[in-house]
Amino acid sequence: MTTFKYKPDGEVLKAFMKDDTFFRGIRGPVGSGKSVGCCVEVFRRALQQKKGPDGIRKSRWAIIRNTNPQLRTTTIKTWLDWFPENDWGKFTWSVPYTHHIKKGDMDLEVIFLALDRPEDVKKLLSLELTGIWINEAREIPKSIIDACTMRVGRFPSMKDGGPSWTGVIADTNAPEEDHWWPIMAGDVPIPDHIPREQAKMLVTPDNWRFYTQPAGMKEVKNSEGELEDYVPSKEAENQKHMMKSYYPNLIRGKTKSWIDVYVMNRLGSIQDGKPIYPMFAPEAHVATEEVPIAANLPVYVGLDFGLTPAATIGQKVRGRWLIQQEIVAIDMGIVRFAEVLRQELATRFSAASEVIIYGDPAGDFRAQTDESTPFHILRGAGLRAFPAPSNSVDLRLEAVSS
Repeated sequence: MTTFKYKPDGEVLKAFMKDDTFFRGIRGPVGSGKSVGCCVEVFRRALQQKKGPDGIRKSRWAIIRNTNPQLRTTTIKTWLDWFPENDWGKFTWSVPYTHHIKKGDMDLEVIFLALDRPEDVKKLLSLELTGIWINEAREIPKSIIDACTMRVGRFPSMKDGGPSWTGVIADTNAPEEDHWWPIMAGDVPIPDHIPREQAKMLVTPDNWRFYTQPAGMKEVKNSEGELEDYVPSKEAENQKHMMKSYYPNLIRGKTKSWIDVYVMNRLGSIQDGKPIYPMFAPEAHVATEEVPIAANLPVYVGLDFGLTPAATIGQKVRGRWLIQQEIVAIDMGIVRFAEVLRQELATRFSAASEVIIYGDPAGDFRAQTDESTPFHILRGAGLRAFPAPSNSVDLRLEAVSS
């Protein structure tokens, strides 16, 4: 007889596992127990599957990771830590990796897939599954997530009673702000540059739910709001299953951006190399709420061109620069971008006394096709824009720094 004991340590993790929603995602720091929770969730749902006509509880799951090395060294390793071959049956190490568990009246087939090869994606699209677990979902594009939702609910077949529960579960460390996860979770708004049709795909369906675990540690700041240290957090989940020194040892020698993502569970990216503005501190320079528009004061716009045009919009209030918005576009020409900018200025910034627009001086060169420049196009859209007086790198860096 094989015994199995598991109890989730943490209110968020418990709520995630109790939920029956079709798509469930949980985001947390490293060591928060989310991957183990997902392993157990696959097993738990297999136990809850109703018996078929033959008296057997049949289910078939796929477990997905972005690359084969990550699949073997992390996902499969975690799975076999909880379901070792000696107790739960032989693991098939040829592709596709498979663990077929038959215990009592339970028949659970688990297929492990890496999606770094086209044939792996084709394999996913041919499977008939009960459910899917996506491990480290920040590495998986939204198109694959959508494909996963099509492959579940197809095993066991309806003639054998169908699945008792079907759906997709996912776990991840904190992704970047423009990733599909925080957008669909409602943590950030849909970016302006995303086309309308694509934006519709990022509206959260009513059968999707996202859970966010608390940070692994707590920041200690001085009287001026500057970060001084990190201390253990009482709110951190999975503490009963970790050494008390786990997080204190983990953060040694790491950058703040690394700690923010992997320990503090904050959206962002890992800084690599020397930052352009080392004095920038989000806790001091990023407002906690929307910065209001000051009426009867000019609005200043800074523009960059190319096929990834961008604009920063702000005001100078009592000697202090307030940057109220940015607009960033991908694969968009200046004609379309000018219309987006014009609409934004006409709506949100209509109370301003005037709009002053400066752009990259390189944008004043004529195109070889029709002799127009980005500045000509902007003026044609009703936007009075002028080249910046200088393109000096040092001057631009010092202006932002000051």
